[in-house]
Amino acid sequence: MISSTAPRILTTTVGSYPVPDWLVALPSEQALLDATRVVFGLQRQAGIDLPTDGELYRFDVNHPDTNGMIEYFVHKFGGVRRDVGRPDTAAFRAKAEMRFRHKPAAVVTGPITEGVLNLPEDCARAASVAGGPFKFTLTSPYMLARTLLDEHYHDFAKLTLAIADALAAQVGELSCACVQVDEANIPGNPTDGPLAAEAINRVLDAVRVKKAVHFCFGNYAGQTIQKGEWAGLIAFLNSLRTDHLVLELAHRPPSDLEALKDLDARIGIGLGVVDIKVNHIETPEEIARAIERAEQTLGPNRVRYVHPDCGFWMLKRSIADRKIAALAKGRDLYLGRA
Repeated sequence: MISSTAPRILTTTVGSYPVPDWLVALPSEQALLDATRVVFGLQRQAGIDLPTDGELYRFDVNHPDTNGMIEYFVHKFGGVRRDVGRPDTAAFRAKAEMRFRHKPAAVVTGPITEGVLNLPEDCARAASVAGGPFKFTLTSPYMLARTLLDEHYHDFAKLTLAIADALAAQVGELSCACVQVDEANIPGNPTDGPLAAEAINRVLDAVRVKKAVHFCFGNYAGQTIQKGEWAGLIAFLNSLRTDHLVLELAHRPPSDLEALKDLDARIGIGLGVVDIKVNHIETPEEIARAIERAEQTLGPNRVRYVHPDCGFWMLKRSIADRKIAALAKGRDLYLGRA
Protein backbone atom coordinates (compact mmCIF):
# COMPACT_ATOMS: atom_id res chain seq x y z
CA MET A 1 0.00 0.00 0.00
CA ILE A 2 1.03 3.63 -0.57
CA SER A 3 2.35 5.30 2.59
CA SER A 4 -0.07 7.33 4.69
CA THR A 5 2.48 10.15 4.59
CA ALA A 6 2.35 10.36 0.80
CA PRO A 7 1.49 13.71 -0.80
CA ARG A 8 -2.19 14.52 -1.30
CA ILE A 9 -1.72 14.42 -5.08
CA LEU A 10 0.07 11.28 -6.25
CA THR A 11 2.03 10.73 -9.44
CA THR A 12 1.42 7.69 -11.62
CA THR A 13 1.96 6.49 -15.17
CA VAL A 14 -0.71 5.01 -17.41
CA GLY A 15 0.84 1.75 -18.57
CA SER A 16 3.22 1.22 -21.47
CA TYR A 17 6.88 2.18 -21.75
CA PRO A 18 9.16 2.07 -24.84
CA VAL A 19 10.65 -1.39 -25.23
CA PRO A 20 14.43 -1.16 -24.66
CA ASP A 21 16.46 -1.94 -27.78
CA TRP A 22 18.44 -4.60 -25.95
CA LEU A 23 15.27 -6.49 -25.06
CA VAL A 24 14.19 -6.50 -28.70
CA ALA A 25 17.63 -7.67 -29.80
CA LEU A 26 18.00 -10.49 -27.27
CA PRO A 27 14.56 -11.38 -25.90
CA SER A 28 14.32 -13.91 -23.10
CA GLU A 29 12.40 -14.38 -19.88
CA GLN A 30 15.41 -13.14 -17.90
CA ALA A 31 15.83 -10.11 -20.17
CA LEU A 32 12.14 -9.28 -19.76
CA LEU A 33 12.46 -9.49 -16.00
CA ASP A 34 15.56 -7.28 -16.06
CA ALA A 35 13.84 -4.74 -18.34
CA THR A 36 10.79 -4.62 -16.08
CA ARG A 37 13.09 -3.97 -13.13
CA VAL A 38 14.64 -1.08 -15.06
CA VAL A 39 11.22 0.41 -15.88
CA PHE A 40 10.16 0.33 -12.24
CA GLY A 41 13.50 1.69 -11.09
CA LEU A 42 13.55 4.72 -13.37
CA GLN A 43 10.00 5.66 -12.36
CA ARG A 44 10.70 5.38 -8.64
CA GLN A 45 13.97 7.30 -9.03
CA ALA A 46 12.06 10.07 -10.83
CA GLY A 47 9.49 10.29 -8.03
CA ILE A 48 6.52 8.33 -9.38
CA ASP A 49 4.37 7.15 -6.47
CA LEU A 50 2.39 4.49 -8.31
CA PRO A 51 4.42 3.15 -11.25
CA THR A 52 3.37 0.58 -13.84
CA ASP A 53 5.37 -2.35 -15.20
CA GLY A 54 5.70 -0.88 -18.70
CA GLU A 55 3.67 -3.67 -20.35
CA LEU A 56 6.85 -4.78 -22.16
CA TYR A 57 5.59 -8.36 -22.49
CA ARG A 58 2.59 -7.15 -24.53
CA PHE A 59 4.61 -5.49 -27.28
CA ASP A 60 4.39 -7.10 -30.73
CA VAL A 61 6.51 -5.85 -33.64
CA ASN A 62 3.80 -7.06 -36.03
CA HIS A 63 1.42 -4.41 -34.73
CA PRO A 64 3.38 -1.14 -34.81
CA ASP A 65 0.26 1.06 -34.75
CA THR A 66 -1.12 -0.34 -31.50
CA ASN A 67 1.96 -2.05 -29.92
CA GLY A 68 0.17 -5.40 -29.69
CA MET A 69 -1.90 -4.53 -26.62
CA ILE A 70 -5.16 -5.86 -28.11
CA GLU A 71 -3.63 -9.03 -29.49
CA TYR A 72 -2.02 -9.83 -26.14
CA PHE A 73 -5.52 -10.38 -24.75
CA VAL A 74 -7.68 -11.65 -27.59
CA HIS A 75 -5.17 -14.13 -29.02
CA LYS A 76 -5.11 -15.91 -25.66
CA PHE A 77 -8.86 -16.18 -25.20
CA GLY A 78 -10.55 -19.49 -25.85
CA GLY A 79 -13.19 -19.36 -28.59
CA VAL A 80 -11.22 -17.21 -31.03
CA ARG A 81 -9.29 -17.80 -34.24
CA ARG A 82 -6.27 -15.57 -34.69
CA ASP A 83 -5.72 -16.35 -38.38
CA VAL A 84 -7.62 -13.78 -40.42
CA GLY A 85 -8.43 -14.34 -44.09
CA ARG A 86 -9.76 -12.20 -46.93
CA PRO A 87 -13.48 -12.69 -46.13
CA ASP A 88 -12.81 -11.86 -42.46
CA THR A 89 -11.04 -8.67 -43.39
CA ALA A 90 -13.78 -7.63 -45.80
CA ALA A 91 -16.48 -8.24 -43.19
CA PHE A 92 -14.59 -6.29 -40.54
CA ARG A 93 -13.98 -3.33 -42.82
CA ALA A 94 -17.72 -2.99 -43.22
CA LYS A 95 -17.87 -1.99 -39.53
CA ALA A 96 -17.81 1.80 -39.81
CA GLU A 97 -16.83 2.42 -36.19
CA MET A 98 -13.46 0.66 -36.59
CA ARG A 99 -12.23 1.98 -39.92
CA PHE A 100 -8.90 3.00 -38.44
CA ARG A 101 -8.01 -0.71 -38.06
CA HIS A 102 -6.87 -2.61 -41.14
CA LYS A 103 -8.35 -5.95 -40.07
CA PRO A 104 -9.87 -7.68 -37.02
CA ALA A 105 -7.58 -8.69 -34.20
CA ALA A 106 -9.19 -12.14 -34.25
CA VAL A 107 -12.40 -13.96 -35.20
CA VAL A 108 -14.80 -15.22 -32.53
CA THR A 109 -15.77 -18.80 -33.39
CA GLY A 110 -17.14 -20.08 -30.05
CA PRO A 111 -17.87 -19.07 -26.47
CA ILE A 112 -15.22 -16.72 -25.07
CA THR A 113 -13.23 -18.32 -22.23
CA GLU A 114 -10.06 -17.44 -20.32
CA GLY A 115 -8.13 -19.73 -22.64
CA VAL A 116 -4.42 -19.41 -21.88
CA LEU A 117 -4.58 -15.82 -20.63
CA ASN A 118 -2.80 -15.62 -17.28
CA LEU A 119 -2.89 -12.11 -15.85
CA PRO A 120 -1.97 -13.22 -12.31
CA GLU A 121 1.28 -14.71 -13.60
CA ASP A 122 2.21 -11.49 -15.41
CA CYS A 123 1.30 -9.45 -12.35
CA ALA A 124 3.41 -11.74 -10.14
CA ARG A 125 6.40 -11.23 -12.44
CA ALA A 126 6.01 -7.46 -12.04
CA ALA A 127 5.59 -7.78 -8.28
CA SER A 128 8.86 -9.69 -7.99
CA VAL A 129 10.86 -6.66 -9.20
CA ALA A 130 8.51 -3.74 -8.43
CA GLY A 131 10.25 -2.57 -5.28
CA GLY A 132 7.03 -1.21 -3.80
CA PRO A 133 3.38 -0.51 -4.63
CA PHE A 134 2.50 -0.59 -8.33
CA LYS A 135 -0.46 -0.54 -10.70
CA PHE A 136 -1.40 -3.37 -13.06
CA THR A 137 -3.34 -2.65 -16.25
CA LEU A 138 -5.74 -4.50 -18.52
CA THR A 139 -7.77 -3.51 -21.55
CA SER A 140 -11.51 -2.91 -21.24
CA PRO A 141 -13.88 -5.64 -22.47
CA TYR A 142 -15.76 -3.09 -24.57
CA MET A 143 -12.60 -2.01 -26.39
CA LEU A 144 -11.51 -5.61 -26.97
CA ALA A 145 -14.94 -6.54 -28.36
CA ARG A 146 -14.78 -3.68 -30.86
CA THR A 147 -11.66 -5.17 -32.47
CA LEU A 148 -13.15 -8.63 -33.07
CA LEU A 149 -15.14 -10.14 -35.89
CA ASP A 150 -17.97 -12.05 -34.22
CA GLU A 151 -19.09 -15.26 -35.93
CA HIS A 152 -20.51 -16.85 -32.78
CA TYR A 153 -22.64 -14.56 -30.61
CA HIS A 154 -23.95 -12.35 -33.42
CA ASP A 155 -24.75 -9.92 -30.61
CA PHE A 156 -22.26 -7.22 -29.63
CA ALA A 157 -23.56 -6.93 -26.06
CA LYS A 158 -23.28 -10.67 -25.43
CA LEU A 159 -19.75 -10.69 -26.84
CA THR A 160 -18.71 -7.73 -24.70
CA LEU A 161 -20.09 -9.23 -21.49
CA ALA A 162 -18.54 -12.62 -22.23
CA ILE A 163 -15.14 -10.93 -22.46
CA ALA A 164 -15.87 -9.09 -19.22
CA ASP A 165 -16.60 -12.37 -17.46
CA ALA A 166 -13.36 -13.93 -18.74
CA LEU A 167 -11.33 -10.99 -17.41
CA ALA A 168 -13.26 -10.84 -14.13
CA ALA A 169 -12.38 -14.48 -13.46
CA GLN A 170 -8.71 -13.46 -13.16
CA VAL A 171 -8.50 -9.97 -11.69
CA GLY A 172 -9.31 -11.04 -8.13
CA GLU A 173 -5.93 -12.79 -8.00
CA LEU A 174 -3.86 -9.76 -9.00
CA SER A 175 -1.36 -8.89 -6.26
CA CYS A 176 -0.76 -5.16 -6.66
CA ALA A 177 -1.82 -1.85 -5.13
CA CYS A 178 -4.20 -0.87 -7.92
CA VAL A 179 -5.82 -2.45 -10.98
CA GLN A 180 -6.54 -0.15 -13.93
CA VAL A 181 -8.96 -0.91 -16.77
CA ASP A 182 -8.06 0.90 -20.03
CA GLU A 183 -10.72 2.16 -22.47
CA ALA A 184 -9.98 4.29 -25.55
CA ASN A 185 -13.03 3.59 -27.70
CA ILE A 186 -16.09 4.64 -25.68
CA PRO A 187 -15.24 8.39 -25.77
CA GLY A 188 -16.11 8.24 -29.48
CA ASN A 189 -19.17 6.03 -28.95
CA PRO A 190 -20.99 7.55 -25.94
CA THR A 191 -24.31 5.91 -26.85
CA ASP A 192 -22.74 2.58 -25.85
CA GLY A 193 -22.08 3.94 -22.36
CA PRO A 194 -24.54 1.68 -20.52
CA LEU A 195 -23.12 -1.47 -22.10
CA ALA A 196 -19.50 -0.42 -21.57
CA ALA A 197 -20.25 0.49 -17.95
CA GLU A 198 -21.89 -2.88 -17.26
CA ALA A 199 -18.91 -4.70 -18.74
CA ILE A 200 -16.27 -2.60 -16.98
CA ASN A 201 -18.14 -2.85 -13.67
CA ARG A 202 -18.18 -6.65 -13.91
CA VAL A 203 -14.39 -6.50 -14.02
CA LEU A 204 -14.09 -3.83 -11.32
CA ASP A 205 -16.39 -5.71 -8.95
CA ALA A 206 -13.99 -8.66 -9.00
CA VAL A 207 -10.95 -6.52 -8.13
CA ARG A 208 -9.84 -6.76 -4.49
CA VAL A 209 -7.51 -3.75 -4.40
CA LYS A 210 -7.82 -0.10 -5.46
CA LYS A 211 -9.61 0.36 -8.78
CA ALA A 212 -8.95 2.81 -11.60
CA VAL A 213 -10.29 3.28 -15.12
CA HIS A 214 -8.25 5.03 -17.79
CA PHE A 215 -9.98 6.86 -20.65
CA CYS A 216 -8.44 8.56 -23.64
CA PHE A 217 -9.51 9.54 -27.13
CA GLY A 218 -7.26 6.98 -28.78
CA ASN A 219 -3.56 6.49 -29.31
CA TYR A 220 -3.32 4.77 -32.67
CA ALA A 221 0.19 5.26 -34.06
CA GLY A 222 0.44 8.30 -31.82
CA GLN A 223 -2.74 9.89 -33.15
CA THR A 224 -6.09 10.76 -31.61
CA ILE A 225 -8.81 8.71 -33.33
CA GLN A 226 -11.94 9.41 -31.29
CA LYS A 227 -13.92 12.63 -31.37
CA GLY A 228 -15.90 13.72 -28.34
CA GLU A 229 -15.80 15.57 -25.07
CA TRP A 230 -16.05 14.66 -21.41
CA ALA A 231 -19.35 16.54 -21.02
CA GLY A 232 -21.18 13.84 -22.97
CA LEU A 233 -19.71 11.09 -20.79
CA ILE A 234 -20.37 12.31 -17.25
CA ALA A 235 -23.39 10.06 -16.62
CA PHE A 236 -21.38 7.10 -17.90
CA LEU A 237 -18.36 7.97 -15.73
CA ASN A 238 -20.57 8.39 -12.67
CA SER A 239 -21.96 4.89 -13.18
CA LEU A 240 -18.54 3.26 -12.80
CA ARG A 241 -17.74 1.52 -9.52
CA THR A 242 -14.18 2.78 -9.41
CA ASP A 243 -11.99 4.62 -6.92
CA HIS A 244 -10.54 7.04 -9.44
CA LEU A 245 -10.37 7.88 -13.14
CA VAL A 246 -7.24 8.38 -15.24
CA LEU A 247 -8.21 10.95 -17.88
CA GLU A 248 -6.64 12.42 -21.00
CA LEU A 249 -6.64 16.17 -20.36
CA ALA A 250 -3.21 17.57 -21.23
CA HIS A 251 -4.23 18.98 -24.61
CA ARG A 252 -8.00 19.07 -24.19
CA PRO A 253 -10.15 22.25 -24.20
CA PRO A 254 -11.00 24.06 -20.92
CA SER A 255 -14.62 22.93 -21.29
CA ASP A 256 -13.53 19.39 -20.40
CA LEU A 257 -12.41 20.50 -16.95
CA GLU A 258 -15.66 22.38 -16.46
CA ALA A 259 -17.62 19.24 -17.31
CA LEU A 260 -15.75 17.22 -14.69
CA LYS A 261 -17.20 19.42 -11.97
CA ASP A 262 -20.28 17.18 -12.28
CA LEU A 263 -18.32 14.01 -11.58
CA ASP A 264 -19.52 12.14 -8.49
CA ALA A 265 -17.50 13.20 -5.44
CA ARG A 266 -16.81 9.55 -4.52
CA ILE A 267 -14.67 9.20 -7.67
CA GLY A 268 -11.19 10.67 -7.53
CA ILE A 269 -9.90 12.52 -10.57
CA GLY A 270 -6.66 11.58 -12.29
CA LEU A 271 -5.42 14.55 -14.30
CA GLY A 272 -3.52 14.09 -17.55
CA VAL A 273 -0.82 16.78 -17.57
CA VAL A 274 1.73 15.25 -19.98
CA ASP A 275 0.98 15.07 -23.72
CA ILE A 276 2.34 11.77 -25.03
CA LYS A 277 1.57 12.59 -28.68
CA VAL A 278 4.32 15.21 -28.96
CA ASN A 279 8.07 15.18 -28.29
CA HIS A 280 7.96 18.46 -26.37
CA ILE A 281 9.18 17.95 -22.82
CA GLU A 282 6.86 19.73 -20.40
CA THR A 283 8.63 21.87 -17.83
CA PRO A 284 7.88 21.45 -14.13
CA GLU A 285 6.36 24.94 -14.25
CA GLU A 286 3.94 23.87 -17.02
CA ILE A 287 2.93 20.82 -15.03
CA ALA A 288 2.37 22.90 -11.90
CA ARG A 289 0.24 25.43 -13.77
CA ALA A 290 -1.90 22.65 -15.23
CA ILE A 291 -2.55 21.26 -11.74
CA GLU A 292 -3.33 24.73 -10.45
CA ARG A 293 -5.87 25.38 -13.23
CA ALA A 294 -7.56 22.06 -12.52
CA GLU A 295 -7.84 22.65 -8.80
CA GLN A 296 -9.17 26.16 -9.36
CA THR A 297 -11.89 24.70 -11.59
CA LEU A 298 -12.69 21.47 -9.76
CA GLY A 299 -12.19 22.58 -6.19
CA PRO A 300 -9.86 21.36 -3.45
CA ASN A 301 -9.06 17.68 -2.99
CA ARG A 302 -10.72 16.56 -6.25
CA VAL A 303 -7.43 15.85 -8.06
CA ARG A 304 -5.99 12.66 -6.59
CA TYR A 305 -3.43 11.76 -9.25
CA VAL A 306 -1.45 13.44 -12.03
CA HIS A 307 -0.13 11.40 -14.93
CA PRO A 308 0.55 11.33 -18.68
CA ASP A 309 -2.46 11.26 -21.02
CA CYS A 310 -1.69 7.69 -22.09
CA GLY A 311 1.15 5.19 -22.33
CA PHE A 312 4.63 5.96 -23.65
CA TRP A 313 5.16 3.00 -25.98
CA MET A 314 5.62 4.96 -29.23
CA LEU A 315 8.07 7.55 -27.86
CA LYS A 316 11.84 7.30 -27.62
CA ARG A 317 13.04 6.32 -24.16
CA SER A 318 14.93 9.59 -23.79
CA ILE A 319 11.69 11.51 -24.36
CA ALA A 320 9.60 9.30 -22.08
CA ASP A 321 12.14 9.45 -19.26
CA ARG A 322 12.31 13.24 -19.31
CA LYS A 323 8.52 13.53 -19.38
CA ILE A 324 8.29 11.19 -16.38
CA ALA A 325 10.85 13.27 -14.47
CA ALA A 326 9.03 16.52 -15.33
CA LEU A 327 5.74 15.06 -14.11
CA ALA A 328 7.10 14.38 -10.63
CA LYS A 329 9.00 17.67 -10.43
CA GLY A 330 5.91 19.61 -11.50
CA ARG A 331 3.76 17.95 -8.87
CA ASP A 332 6.38 18.69 -6.22
CA LEU A 333 6.64 22.29 -7.37
CA TYR A 334 2.87 22.75 -7.12
CA LEU A 335 2.71 21.26 -3.64
CA GLY A 336 5.72 23.23 -2.45
CA ARG A 337 7.87 20.12 -2.15
CA ALA A 338 10.48 21.18 -4.72
